[in-house]
Amino acid sequence: MFDHIHPDNYEKQLSKKQHDMTELFSCFNVPKAQAFPSVPLNYRLRAEFRVWHEGDDLYYIMFNSATKEKFRVDDFPVASLLINQAMKALLNLIKDNKELRYKLFQVDFLSTLSGELLISMLYHKPLEPTWENAAKALKEQLSSIAPVDIIGRAKKQKIIIDKDYVMESLQVGNNTFIYQQVENSFTQPNGGVNKQMLLWAQQATIGAQGDLIELYCGNGNFSIALAQNFDRVLGTEISKTSVRSAQVNIKANNIDNIDIVRMSSEEFSQAMNGERKFRRLEGFDLTTYNYDTVLVDPPRAGLDEDSVELVSRFNKIIYISCNPNTLKDNLIQLSHTHTIQKFALFDQFPYTDHIEVGMILTRK
Repeated sequence: MFDHIHPDNYEKQLSKKQHDMTELFSCFNVPKAQAFPSVPLNYRLRAEFRVWHEGDDLYYIMFNSATKEKFRVDDFPVASLLINQAMKALLNLIKDNKELRYKLFQVDFLSTLSGELLISMLYHKPLEPTWENAAKALKEQLSSIAPVDIIGRAKKQKIIIDKDYVMESLQVGNNTFIYQQVENSFTQPNGGVNKQMLLWAQQATIGAQGDLIELYCGNGNFSIALAQNFDRVLGTEISKTSVRSAQVNIKANNIDNIDIVRMSSEEFSQAMNGERKFRRLEGFDLTTYNYDTVLVDPPRAGLDEDSVELVSRFNKIIYISCNPNTLKDNLIQLSHTHTIQKFALFDQFPYTDHIEVGMILTRK
């Protein structure tokens, strides 16, 4: 299943992505793309596996998305070394433990560059106090590998031992930033490329004027790294979990010029246009912001039409895209008002067709 994942193939696949992106955006006047490579192996900080029970044997499986064929997974070369180590250790520790093994159908791993690990174990059975006691003992045993926390999930149950998040530490230029990353919330999967992405955006906004508005700010990944370049930062995010994490991260990094509001980009556009009033904006005077720079990192669907119109009002647009095709669609409208100044490829997902793209646009 993983025959295509090999360091010898890495440069070739990255070159193909560069060629494909050049072709995709050839209808625009784009500068030459700056490519930010990944390490060729052990780059992915999260992974999830189904668990297969076969007699006394217990192992992980993954499915081919096209054929639905299942594959046994003993090693996962794209995942962090910590995840690979924990994969083996976990199965060895639970294979003879009926309480932890019985009805276990999935295991999710979330690791960090700073060496923390969160393991979620999903079951087709109610989790009794005996499971919790066994899981505490498992946590103690796995702690010889790394600081680890465990979550047990079943229908309408979530048992946390001892927390449901990890704390990541990222070195970006001369700064070290701390990020809380919560189970089942969005985080950048490739920590090394994320650091390069943050540094690229940070350097592109040195000497920026006014304030930064970030739509889809998540846990503050970009806002926190870029805050030093702006007078004020206002981030919007619809997920309650991500908003809470962003608030934790602002405090953890001792930053005093970021505010986060829980609303979608569509709602923020309506508030900016005076179309609706939101209780969540009480205490915020949107007219006091110097709307010079906007950063968007939308989901794969890209920006909706109202959000495109909103960001087109800014002098500078930082657009991070996990779907170059929807970015291309948005650029058709944005190219009427803005010029593409910088173009970057971030290889978040080696050996796949997926690639993260970054563009800096400035008003004509």
